[in-house]
Amino acid sequence: MNKLMTMTRQFRDDENGAAMVEYSILIGIIAAASILTVIAIGGWVSGRFADLCANLQAASAKTGKGGCAASTGVGS
Repeated sequence: MNKLMTMTRQFRDDENGAAMVEYSILIGIIAAASILTVIAIGGWVSGRFADLCANLQAASAKTGKGGCAASTGVGS
């Protein structure tokens, strides 16, 4: 009976599983923050390239040279 009580106390005081859950949650938060950061930076870069393409289109309309296809972002 004494051995059973000792094993029960050890099981109750064991915190390895709780630490693993905490680390898993922390990794999930870091992964979500990283993904959101990459998406935000991607949107910002895409907007900058769209502005650049629009400026190239405006410049090419004036000079008749070069330009940028707004749908593909490819220069001509």
